Amino acid sequence: MSDPIAWADFEKVEIRVGRITRAEPFPEARRPAFKLWLDFGPGIGERKSSAQITRHYAPDGLVGRQVLAVVNFPPRQIGPFMSEVLVLGLPDEDGEVVLIGPDREVPVGGRMY
Repeated sequence: MSDPIAWADFEKVEIRVGRITRAEPFPEARRPAFKLWLDFGPGIGERKSSAQITRHYAPDGLVGRQVLAVVNFPPRQIGPFMSEVLVLGLPDEDGEVVLIGPDREVPVGGRMY
């Protein structure tokens, strides 16, 4: 476990729910990945992300899915694609990413607390 952080540190990390509106293969990525477009609602709008989630997911099965993402990291250039949010997941027994999302529909843009 890492060193404890203050509550104020946790409050700085903005984790929100978004809906995947588009997903495409990202053949230019060094490791297998998808390009994702996510809707976070009127306050944030649409953001893009590169996600190494090809083991358990296919692009057509991702569209419409709600996922959690960190929305206040600075954008990061990944090859020819600008990733604007970090989609969150957990490793399975082989270290492959399993996405994190709500277990029922919630309003997009909602902040995790």
